[in-house]
Amino acid sequence: MIGDQLDSTAAETGLPVAATAGRRPRRRRVSGIVLAALSVVVFLGGWYLMREIALSDRQRFLLPAPHDVWRKGIVDSEVRGEILEATLVTAKEAAVGLLLAMILGVALGAAMSQAKWIERSFFPWAIVLQTVPILAIVPLLDLWAKNNILFVEEGFRSRIIVCVIIALFPIVSNTFFGLLSADATHHDLFTANSASRWTRFRKLEFPGALPAMFTGFRISAGLAVVGAIIGEYFFRVGEQGLGQLLDKFTKQGTSDYPQLYATIAACCLLGVVTFLAFGWLGRRAAPWHASNEPLLG
Repeated sequence: MIGDQLDSTAAETGLPVAATAGRRPRRRRVSGIVLAALSVVVFLGGWYLMREIALSDRQRFLLPAPHDVWRKGIVDSEVRGEILEATLVTAKEAAVGLLLAMILGVALGAAMSQAKWIERSFFPWAIVLQTVPILAIVPLLDLWAKNNILFVEEGFRSRIIVCVIIALFPIVSNTFFGLLSADATHHDLFTANSASRWTRFRKLEFPGALPAMFTGFRISAGLAVVGAIIGEYFFRVGEQGLGQLLDKFTKQGTSDYPQLYATIAACCLLGVVTFLAFGWLGRRAAPWHASNEPLLG
């Protein structure tokens, strides 16, 4: 049916079928970009509207106008440079923490998929790690760092530990369930050919789990950024990241609220960039799967 529609469209336009089919992804991308731009316009309009209608004159400092955020937090070269430097620090911490979480998560998920006793031993602890409030863990790590317990240092290493804790569970769970999602008939085919466990894992289970794994990576990429910011907020030793910058602008007074909102925007942008980066990698690792379609069409 799709082929007939393409043939009729090509006949009406006088274009080859390939050219007609090629227009559809371009149209989807253009419509996705237009819709994203419209959502930004609606968001900014709602921001101005809320500021003018919902807040009194004495409360408007709590929500500075977008043009003030742009002027004082982005156009100002000194503030912009400070935010960019802090963003690079946070990005480095999130990247290292996410890489460690990916190595541990994939290894643990793969091990659990191969033996029931491993799953029953470790999966409950992965769930516990996910359910423990991260804000309760961070002060504890701070105490360990100050008392030299478990060789945890204040600063970079402590922030990395927070990133790993908060980003680990989605990778473990998505890897585990992805490896178990291979079709039973495919398993029967490998069994009929007397395939070894390693061959089955390498040629059937692991390739089939890639879409689920990259879904976990995308979720954990944003969580790693959150973990880095939380770690910076509590561990103030070391290079200044976005978490420390948020604390700084919050405490300096209402005149720095536009800079505070600009820093919040940098946090959001960093999370979006990491999410899109793993979406791009996922499309190349598993281009056949619908979950890896581009976000904007």
